Amino acid sequence: MNDTLAAQPSASGWYVDERCTNCDVARQLAPDLIHEVDGRSELLRQPRDAAEERRVRAAAFACHTRSIRPATGRLDDQWDPYPLAVDGTDETDATVLFCGHNSTRTAGANSYLLRRPSGNLMMVDTPRWSETLAARYERIGTVTDVLLTHRDHAAHGRRYADRFAARLWIHEGDLDAAPDADRVLRATDSVEVGDGVLAHPLPGHTAGSVLYVADERYCFSGDSFYWSRATGDIEVAESVTWYSIEELAASLARTAERLRFEWLLPGHGDRKHLPAAEMADRMRALTARTATLRPRPVDFTAIRW
Repeated sequence: MNDTLAAQPSASGWYVDERCTNCDVARQLAPDLIHEVDGRSELLRQPRDAAEERRVRAAAFACHTRSIRPATGRLDDQWDPYPLAVDGTDETDATVLFCGHNSTRTAGANSYLLRRPSGNLMMVDTPRWSETLAARYERIGTVTDVLLTHRDHAAHGRRYADRFAARLWIHEGDLDAAPDADRVLRATDSVEVGDGVLAHPLPGHTAGSVLYVADERYCFSGDSFYWSRATGDIEVAESVTWYSIEELAASLARTAERLRFEWLLPGHGDRKHLPAAEMADRMRALTARTATLRPRPVDFTAIRW
């Protein structure tokens, strides 16, 4: 596809400019409007009603390069929908909120707010740093902990933790990415990090990768595994495994049978809600498939979103 042409707005409005890095978040939020074409996102058609317009706006405010633009070229802050409820109708009744505003310093990773029974919040990974965003989250509830899934998503952790007077968590395997963390997870033992929230170290994607499971319902998997629309299943990003695919296979073999969850909420790749029994079956199958994988060169273009 011609990037010069792709960067130009259509006569009717929205467009995707040439800065797109193919992170997939826009396609997660507006899958009927934005598709992958020649290794980047492309708007296939303009929104036809208010609901579709909202989906494009959500994609625009999540995009870490701000590549999704209206015809004017400027996003209007009054359109900003974040944080968005993941499992409820709005921010007042949702347990999990999607932060949006993905950061270039975390490779465009998704981040979440997790509401606890006390009304307090935990932040899992972080959006881009913004005082405006921090104040917005604080109006929802007190953020007590910032849970980092691994080194790639650590960039804004300390700043958000300090802003909220919250504890910053990371695993020792990735401690050099957040050496001033307040809580350090060690070895491969599962640890309770909050009321109903367990940290499961899962070395593989990086040496210090961790997934967090809350209430036996919500699994924040970082970059360890994700839902692939291409395969219709849970997948590991085998072509972007920085540490060891064999270690990831061993981690899954050690951990998968102990996991119970209904919501898969990754850092990269799509989210998915399924019955816990089906998620468990799919995790067993993923564990078996991963055991057959062998090391390969890093190749971002090979990910099956």
